[in-house]
Amino acid sequence: MIELHTWGTPNGKKIPIFLEEAGLPYTMHKVDIGKGEQHRPEFLAKNPNGKIPALVDGDVTVFESGAILVYLAEKTGTFLPKAGAARAQAMSWLMFQMAGIGPMSGQLGFFKRSKTNNTEALTRYENEVKRLYGVMNGQLAEHDYLAGAYSIADMATYPWVQPHAMLGIDMDAYPNVLAWLARVGERPAVKKAMALFG
Repeated sequence: MIELHTWGTPNGKKIPIFLEEAGLPYTMHKVDIGKGEQHRPEFLAKNPNGKIPALVDGDVTVFESGAILVYLAEKTGTFLPKAGAARAQAMSWLMFQMAGIGPMSGQLGFFKRSKTNNTEALTRYENEVKRLYGVMNGQLAEHDYLAGAYSIADMATYPWVQPHAMLGIDMDAYPNVLAWLARVGERPAVKKAMALFG
């Protein structure tokens, strides 16, 4: 039985989406990052970086959400092409989320909530998030999903873009992203996974 250690952050929601999509049985253990549970020795044994999520599958332990998605896709042979151009596209869009959408959205969210009123930081991260949404919008003008077929790239990106209203981004400029959000959000497995966190 797969054991998933996670919390209701965008990174923490990616893995339940995959597990539900693939129909894999798993046990979910919530790690309350607000209480610092990710720094407890028992969690650090699974992820020495002290961040959620972490996954234990028998004698295999994987941390970092992107690595977990690739591991699960290769284990099941689903949601990630095995080779060639299609795999390269899916991996490229997965890394686009890992290196761009996630970190930049996270920074924008931090400075939106901050009491420091750092307008330079706000402007920097808001402009970059808008640029990244524009990249997505262009790709989604020609494809239903980021890499063409539905893949781990969509599973990784959806939880980061879905709460766009919290970032104060006007989505009128990104109609293809909105249509993609609706497509992904209507998938039964995505609904079930997102509901796990209330």
